[in-house]
Amino acid sequence: MGGWSLVVPRREIVRAPGERVLGAPHPGLAAHVLSYVAHDLPDIEPVSWQVTPLSVLTWAIDLEAPVRRGPDGMVSDSPVLGLRDRPLVVEQAGSSRGIAVALTPLGAYGLFGIPLRALANSTVGAADLLPPGSLTEQLAEAAGWPERFRLLDEYLVSRLVRGLELAAPVRYAWDRLSAGPVRVGTLADEIGWSRQHLNARFREQIGLGPKTIGRITRLNRAMALLNRASSLSWSEVAYRGGYSDQAHLVREFRALTGCSPTEVGKPAGLFVAPGHGS
Repeated sequence: MGGWSLVVPRREIVRAPGERVLGAPHPGLAAHVLSYVAHDLPDIEPVSWQVTPLSVLTWAIDLEAPVRRGPDGMVSDSPVLGLRDRPLVVEQAGSSRGIAVALTPLGAYGLFGIPLRALANSTVGAADLLPPGSLTEQLAEAAGWPERFRLLDEYLVSRLVRGLELAAPVRYAWDRLSAGPVRVGTLADEIGWSRQHLNARFREQIGLGPKTIGRITRLNRAMALLNRASSLSWSEVAYRGGYSDQAHLVREFRALTGCSPTEVGKPAGLFVAPGHGS
């Protein structure tokens, strides 16, 4: 499933100069972790960002935390963003240095050891989800981003090797939805569950229902299409992205991102951090 971490600025800003480094997780983590994106950004004035629903959970490991404020107040350091079915507006100010980890539901379920329904449409500090440890200190003291990525690999492998696993039918449903459009009723028949039971179990372990995940996946694919081929017309994006027509695409963009496709924009004005190609 495409792991595009799409962040749309609420007002036009000039990207602050700074360092961003993309890291590849260890191949043994492929089913659990899609990407590491390190950043070291200078002090900036407060700016608001609107984060669209993603097909990944994001753990922002803060080595130097900015001040963040969300719709419910201050955002904890090293926040974990669960799967969402609506946009999230966050205001951020100050210097920022750390690593954003894009986790699949399989990885997040194993790492945090709780049903992901508890994280859906929420932002929770990692300190409330993980046992106390020295990971952040080790990362801060490491000599450069490659060494930090290696330490992060070791930490995640050690946690996930003994972590919880999604129920096999739930993982099957997730993988089918990741591969392309599929009806919930078809999934239920393939698994041998009722549609109601599939919805309940999937929502409990993944965080959102399978129909919603299908919508988010389609949105992510459409944005990936735009990023790869910005010359496409909106009708072409709608057709290739699996929408019934351009009006359907516009309705879904508004519902999930809070913006029209034109307001979201073809790549200009976006900060798009690729996780895993769609």
